[in-house]
Amino acid sequence: MKTAIRAALLTFSRDPLLYGVEAGMRHESDAVVVMEDGRIAAVGPASTLLPTLRPEVVVTSYPDGLILPGFIDCHVHYPQTEMIAAYGEQLIDWLNHYTFVTEQGFADKAHAAAVAEVFLAEQLRHGVTSSAVFCTVFPDSVDALFEAAERRRMRLIAGKVCMDQFAPAALLDTAERAYDESKALIGRWHGRGRAEYAITPRFAPTSSSAQLEALGALAAEYPDMAIQSHLAETPREIAWAKSLHPDCPHYTGVYQHYGLLRPRAVYGHGIHLQEEELQLLYDSGASLAHCPSSNFFLGSGCFDLRRARAMPRPVTVGLASDLGAGTSFSMLHTMRSAYEAAQLNGFPLSAPQAFYLATRGSAEALGLADKVGSIEVGLEADLVVLNLRSTPLIDFRMRYVRDIQEALFVQMILGDDRAVAATYVAGQLQYCPGQA
Repeated sequence: MKTAIRAALLTFSRDPLLYGVEAGMRHESDAVVVMEDGRIAAVGPASTLLPTLRPEVVVTSYPDGLILPGFIDCHVHYPQTEMIAAYGEQLIDWLNHYTFVTEQGFADKAHAAAVAEVFLAEQLRHGVTSSAVFCTVFPDSVDALFEAAERRRMRLIAGKVCMDQFAPAALLDTAERAYDESKALIGRWHGRGRAEYAITPRFAPTSSSAQLEALGALAAEYPDMAIQSHLAETPREIAWAKSLHPDCPHYTGVYQHYGLLRPRAVYGHGIHLQEEELQLLYDSGASLAHCPSSNFFLGSGCFDLRRARAMPRPVTVGLASDLGAGTSFSMLHTMRSAYEAAQLNGFPLSAPQAFYLATRGSAEALGLADKVGSIEVGLEADLVVLNLRSTPLIDFRMRYVRDIQEALFVQMILGDDRAVAATYVAGQLQYCPGQA
C-alpha cells in the first residue's frame, strides 16, 4: 500500500564540508515522499508528484514541516539510559562508579527488556530511526534490545560488550565466552529483518590479548560485519592502553594488530589521535563517532572535526549521543554540541554539515548508506519530520531567517524533542506528539 507525506525536504548526497553545500545538499520547499513496502517509491516537488498519485493514496501534510532522513546515532549505550545525568567524575572513575554498577542489573532479562523499551521509545521521540548500540556482557541484554527493535521494525546494529579484565567479576567474560556468545548472537540475529550484529570489545584495556585475538578471529569469519569500540577518549586511557600493549606504536595500532580496523569498524571519540593514527583510520576504512556532549560532560576533550576530515586523508565521521555520558537523546542537541566543539577548535560548523553528520554521515560511518541516511528512491523509508516552528521562541526567530541554512541553524541551536512532528520507520508512522 502506498502512502505519502508532504512538507519541505532536505537530504544529502555528499559531505558539504568537503564538497560544498551546492554539491552535497538537496532542498525542496514543497516536496512529496511516496512510501511503499517500507521503501521510498518516489520523491520530488509536490507540483510534479501529486498529479501522478492515485486517489486512494493518503497524503499526510505537515505545515511548517521539514522532511529529513531519520537521524542515525552511530554510538550509544542503551543500558546507560537509567544512569544518564550521573553526577561527576571523569571517564575511568565514571565507568567504575556508575556504569559497571548499572550494567550488572542487565543479567535480568526482564530488566533489560524494560530499559530497551524506554530507550527505543525515546529514540523515536527524538527522530532517531537507526543506531549502533552497545549492550552489556550478558547475551540476554542483546536479545532484549533486538526483540524490542524488531517489534518496531527499526534498523539496528548492536552487540554484546566483551571484556575479561579490569571490571567487576560479575561483568567479566573470557576470551572463549566472548567468541562463543557473540557467535551465537550472530546466528540468532544478524540479518534477521533489519537487525545487524556488531562485534563489540568495550575498549582495548578491558580485553586481554587473548580476547582481542578471539574477536579478531571472529571478525575475520565475518568480513562485512560491523565492529564497534572506543578509542583515544582521554589521555589517561591512552596511557593505560599503551602500558598494556607496549609493542604497539599507538592506541589505534592495538586494534589494527588484532584485525579490528577495517570498513564498518566505528570507534567512539578519537579525540586525542596522532596524525599517523588518523592516516591509519583512513587507509583501513575505519570510522570515528563524534560524541561531543559526552566529551564535554566527562571533560574528556574537544574533538577536532576539521582535522579529522582534512584532505588528503579525510576520516569518515558520524555523529553520536554516546548516552549516558552523552546528555540527550536529541541529535539536535548533539549537533549544537558539535558546533560548540568546532568553535573551540577555531572554525564554525555549518548547519548543513551538522545535519549531514546526523544523517548520511552516520550512515556512511556504519556502512549503511546504501540502505538509509538519505531520501532517495529505493532506500528504506526511515524519515523524521521536524516542525520548524515548534516553540514560541523558534516561531519568532524563524520570522527573520533568510534562507534554509539559517533555518537549519536555528533548529540545531534552539530545537529539542518538541521539534519532532513525526518519525517514520520502514514507511510506518512510529511516533507523533500525543501518540499513545
